Amino acid sequence: MSNPNLTPVSYVVLGLVAHGATTAYDMKQKVAGSVGYFWNFPHSQLYAEPARLVELGLLVEAQEQSGRRRRLFSITEAGRRALDEWLREPATEPTQIRDTGLLKLFFGDSLTREEVAALAEAQERAHRERFAAYEAIEQTIEEPRHADTLRAGLLFERTFADFWREIATRP
Repeated sequence: MSNPNLTPVSYVVLGLVAHGATTAYDMKQKVAGSVGYFWNFPHSQLYAEPARLVELGLLVEAQEQSGRRRRLFSITEAGRRALDEWLREPATEPTQIRDTGLLKLFFGDSLTREEVAALAEAQERAHRERFAAYEAIEQTIEEPRHADTLRAGLLFERTFADFWREIATRP
């Protein structure tokens, strides 16, 4: 069973550091181009969480002796074990969809048909743009597991774009 002291962000940090020693800033850059597309969280946590994981013995920290004196984090054996145990647990939590457009549609009883259509058209456009961005990323991916997660993103964006198109054209 996973460690109750660890959060999903803890595992994001462990997973990033497991791919090589890194700084909090490097983690932020990696998240922005990868897991940040499907696991959104405040990036400030990437600056606080590594220190907490050092205290738990899951990461070690080394500071550069010159230059910018950046703090570099590496995973420990205990950190690798914690990550591996977590990876092997089934993920049974319900998928979270946090979509402001859906919230507005749900509470939009006072909106006119034209306002609902405008909301739906804007949402469809946003999902189609994200779909196009994912297609561009797809051409650069080499790791099969990364391609699998991107495929889920492509399916999600296409489905939501189609959904919003249907809402926009509904009489």
